[in-house]
Amino acid sequence: MKILLVFDFDNTIIDDNSDTWIVQCAPDKKLPIELQDSYQKGFWTEFMGRVFKYLGDEGVRENEMKTTMTSIPFTPGMVELFNFIRKNKDKFDCIIISDSNSVFIDWVLEAANFHDIFAKVFTNPAAFDSNGHLTVENYHAHSCNRCPKNLCKNVVLVEFVEKQLQQGVNYTQIVYIGDGGNDVCPVTFLKKNDVAMPRKGYTLQKTLSRMSQNLEPMESSIVVWSSGVEIISHLQFLIKE
Repeated sequence: MKILLVFDFDNTIIDDNSDTWIVQCAPDKKLPIELQDSYQKGFWTEFMGRVFKYLGDEGVRENEMKTTMTSIPFTPGMVELFNFIRKNKDKFDCIIISDSNSVFIDWVLEAANFHDIFAKVFTNPAAFDSNGHLTVENYHAHSCNRCPKNLCKNVVLVEFVEKQLQQGVNYTQIVYIGDGGNDVCPVTFLKKNDVAMPRKGYTLQKTLSRMSQNLEPMESSIVVWSSGVEIISHLQFLIKE
């Protein structure tokens, strides 16, 4: 019987946002105003498609993007956390559900040799086209009105857990480790035995604390973290129980 660990990527595994970090590749390290202003709420993936096209048109190549991406620092204590998980592979399954993209996440995990930690990565599929431009597509379509149109993390999580159950894998509990507004939806569906682990000072934690003040019910327990080392402590407590 294993515990399922669900990770967000941006500002959770890495200590920044991969989509805004890549702008360092742009001329003068910034995007033209008209491109910046083209973002529409809920349509981030489309916006990033335009950003990648702009970078490609400016002559930014794959190897330069990769070098930039793999220079993002991991969040404090995350490397220690992954090493702890690797030592306890029999107790945990790990997945990533992220609004970044498959290319960026692959680069970061490969460079740090952490690919083996994760059973599955759910994110927006990306690839370089014949012109050497990075292209990105929406992960899926869904009908949840709380989430950006390209990704409802709760739909992904529920589908994964159900698929695992069909294959005879039943998790004793889910621990959800995230930071952002798009982590609110899956966290509110966690059950009594599960644990929501929002990063201290970020949107998810602020939203959950506002919800508890409004007495909006949350079944799971909430454990706030600033460093992966604190997550290790809580996981040690869970596997001792």
